Amino acid sequence: MKNTTEQFGWLSRLIHWLSALLVIGLFILGLWMVSLDYYHEWYRTAPDLHRSFGVVLMLLTITRLVWYRISPKPKALSHYAKWEHITATAVQHSMIATLFVLFFSGYLITTAQGDSLFVFNVIEIPALISGIDNLEDIAGSVHEIAAFFLIGLASLHMLAALKHHFIDRDATLKRMLFCSTVSETSKPSGKEGA
Repeated sequence: MKNTTEQFGWLSRLIHWLSALLVIGLFILGLWMVSLDYYHEWYRTAPDLHRSFGVVLMLLTITRLVWYRISPKPKALSHYAKWEHITATAVQHSMIATLFVLFFSGYLITTAQGDSLFVFNVIEIPALISGIDNLEDIAGSVHEIAAFFLIGLASLHMLAALKHHFIDRDATLKRMLFCSTVSETSKPSGKEGA
């Protein structure tokens, strides 16, 4: 379950892939739901699902941060160039920060008029900030920009993983897959730090 110095444990991998699915799914759902007219059968259901699964993603993100304090990430592979390590760290931290911008702005969109946010119609999160002029519109603009920014960062993250797997032929991607066990002895293709 725990991470080792060479590979992510199953809990980290599960959180990673569930988060990836939720980010992509929420982005697609968000694009689709803003195109719906008032009379569409999903006009109310789609935003409810978007908000509810957004809260699930927030809880997964918080769990990930707590888990990495308990079970630190594997060490970087020794052949990584310094710029690769710095870039990967910057992208990962930026993704986490952007997620929290999305969570907060999404909450403000829903609660700007004093309404509570309901999670799967079971849990109620009350409005704590409301009554500010244009709050819903401002939060909506921030939410949209942050969503596209996050998808851009996630795309870079994915392309880097594929580059390491198919071009460098190192263990970067394998360390996050469920079907393989890797070690530092997994050799790159000879392109040191490429």
